[in-house]
Amino acid sequence: MPLRYLEGVPHTTIRIPDAQKPRLVDGFDRIREEFGLPGAFPAEVQREAEQAASRPPAGEDRTDLPFLTIDPPGSMDLDQALCLEERAAGGYRVWYAIADVGSFVRPGGAVDLEARTRGETVYLPGGRVPLHPPVLSEGAASLLPGEVRPAALWCVDLDAEGRTVGVDVRRALVRSRERLDYEYVQTAVDTGRADGTLRLLAEIGPLRLALERARGGVSLPTPEQEVVREADGYRLEFRTPLPCEAWNAQISLLTGMAAAQLMLDAEIGLLRVLPPADPRDLAKIRLVAAALGVAWPEGATYGEVVHGLDPKIPGHAAFLHESTVLLRGAAYVAFNGEPPRQASHAAIAGPYAHVTAPLRRLADRYATEVCLAVAAGEPVPEQVEEALVVLPDQMRKAGGRSGGVERACVDLVESFVLHHRLGEEFDAAVIDVTEGRPGGQVQLADPAVIARCDGDALPLGERVRVRLVRADPNTREVRFTRIS
Repeated sequence: MPLRYLEGVPHTTIRIPDAQKPRLVDGFDRIREEFGLPGAFPAEVQREAEQAASRPPAGEDRTDLPFLTIDPPGSMDLDQALCLEERAAGGYRVWYAIADVGSFVRPGGAVDLEARTRGETVYLPGGRVPLHPPVLSEGAASLLPGEVRPAALWCVDLDAEGRTVGVDVRRALVRSRERLDYEYVQTAVDTGRADGTLRLLAEIGPLRLALERARGGVSLPTPEQEVVREADGYRLEFRTPLPCEAWNAQISLLTGMAAAQLMLDAEIGLLRVLPPADPRDLAKIRLVAAALGVAWPEGATYGEVVHGLDPKIPGHAAFLHESTVLLRGAAYVAFNGEPPRQASHAAIAGPYAHVTAPLRRLADRYATEVCLAVAAGEPVPEQVEEALVVLPDQMRKAGGRSGGVERACVDLVESFVLHHRLGEEFDAAVIDVTEGRPGGQVQLADPAVIARCDGDALPLGERVRVRLVRADPNTREVRFTRIS
């Protein structure tokens, strides 16, 4: 679950002509090879997945609950479905159905062993490298509308302020009624047409965001680039998120926090942790804020400062980019016995676990199995215990590879769309500089590019005029130099 919400950045669309598409696709293929991404699933894995998909689902019938999913248009690997209710005693009840991948995948089986080598689904503009065979991830295990599906069904009760007051999780059969996208949800809320779950999402989401800020959590409104494939090519844009995306993310986050507490109480599990920021880094960021004119009132937390920023403003964008150093170092930690000393996630300001994306991330399936056993008062299966030992290293490698692929794809598209514009001048904002070294990083609004810029004493957080001096699709390098 990403912690950065991309707010307030107008996006620019760049289309690649059909005649140029083959060259770009070749570049994506080179990236696949460079990072050693796996190809088609072995026959044994595919066969086992098809057999699992053909078995009729079983479990407690909760198809009475009117679930819906909220995902980007065209998504087929649907991990989560939600149903929100008001409690008679006051507050809210969150029903959160998570695809029960464990009911299809046998620990130690062919699908499981293949998933352990992949770690997580890797997304490229030209397609994806899935964690599981599509017959499961986009078929029998996906929470597609109108289909009865096995799920890990979380029931999280909240008080009127959105605080968690009760948690349960069990296996059940569910059926999603609707597949919605973010634009539809936001429009329904904005026009007053939202009812049921959507109306309550617009109440619970802001409550949870307020609680996040109060406990010192951080959701960075950092501009990010996104490569999107279209019928006539690709576009590169700074994506503008909608408020409902942050609300929906809060439902996932509260479930991950509930899962972490279950595992900590049982003294067995898999956490996602992030150590507190180094005081030296925090002191540096305070100096950056002062230099950029970002207000940091006495006693305010970093999260409270971030909440009021607008990444459309160059100084704010530079501060957000510089301050990501405070959120580096996230890792998985497994334990069986005494909980780890560092059991908290600094950006969430509390314990947290990944459990809401098992179709796309290996760790979630195993953490969910722990939670199901704990909630049922049963021992954690031995094969799950054994897997916990090696999962942190497997996920570290998978996450590093996925992040590298994502950056390489953006670099490729940046260099490709700019390679014919060498020598042109652009307006840019300086978003990163390194003390004692010349140059830094600049962010262009049009086209949507973040790249290296040469020049002495680049003014952090200010606008400059730059010239494009390098854009090489073969090396995926883009470089500017300051001219004023």
